[in-house]
Amino acid sequence: MAGSDITRSVADALQYISYYHPPDYIRSLSHAYTREQSPSAKNAIGQILLNSRMAAFGRRPICQDTGLVVVFAKVGMDARIKSTASFADLVNEGVRQAYLDPDNPLRASIVADPLARRVNTRDNTPAVVHVDLVQGNQIEITIAAKGGGSENKARFTTLNPTASVSDWVVNTVSTLGSGWCPPGLISVGIGGSAEKAMLLAKEAMNEPIDMAELIARGASSAEEGLRIELYERINALGIGAQGLGGLTTVVDVKVATYPTHAASKPVALIPQCAANRHLKFTLDGSGPISLQPPDLREWPDIEADELNPAGVRRVNLDTLTKEETASWRCGETLLLSGKMLTGRDAAHK
Repeated sequence: MAGSDITRSVADALQYISYYHPPDYIRSLSHAYTREQSPSAKNAIGQILLNSRMAAFGRRPICQDTGLVVVFAKVGMDARIKSTASFADLVNEGVRQAYLDPDNPLRASIVADPLARRVNTRDNTPAVVHVDLVQGNQIEITIAAKGGGSENKARFTTLNPTASVSDWVVNTVSTLGSGWCPPGLISVGIGGSAEKAMLLAKEAMNEPIDMAELIARGASSAEEGLRIELYERINALGIGAQGLGGLTTVVDVKVATYPTHAASKPVALIPQCAANRHLKFTLDGSGPISLQPPDLREWPDIEADELNPAGVRRVNLDTLTKEETASWRCGETLLLSGKMLTGRDAAHK
């Protein structure tokens, strides 16, 4: 297997997930949009769906935060990679190519020397790479671009063995606010050690969304039972889309477990935001992956006019005055046009 196949595949996958939501997320969010009763929450979900459709058709990023790249690679022990570079170096070259692609440049968000200088690496490298050796001669790669807002809301605890995981998760989610950009997913890792629980949660969030199917057939294990319980309890909190209330805070909850010490119950919680960018692919030595666009008919055809409530205020940022901003009232919907200056790295203090 050529090392360049890994690099090219990583680059192509990152470009792909920058503008294509997973179809299972779109289906789940479309269902949430249809059933939502809160006007504000319905509008927020509609905006996400409309933005996603525009990103897919225009092949432009779903979100301005194009994420920290996380890779889970299962490398077959019989696979032979023809390269003098390390596996991580091959991945990082793919990240570099993807984020510097002149046709669709992606925001570089990674800073080196996180403790002191925090200087942007300018190409979004390095990625966080996890490698697991498995049987076979193929390489399976799950790649994700994780936004900073949801990553900042990750939490960990070690519970007493008899303590309720469900109660801790629900109580914790209730304190996170909306900074993790719901509606998305909550992923929970239970067992192992502290770092293993976190890895369980991070990897599980990339699994297909199947909550509707799970509820329809019923739980067949303790993990599935906990998933359903958490899904219902978290949505009952009423956080809702973008923190505006309503019926849907999460479209799915993932739970992964691993054997642990008899005296311990490590529990990790990681939210996944509405960007939800990830892809799994397999390399067999025949060349880099070939990715086909999803069926864009799965994206609902929501018109912008549907999302503009009566009394909406249009604001031209190029001519905005202090007097105009003083007239805004809490709860108003503002439609912004013109140039906006964002803080980026300098604002992350």
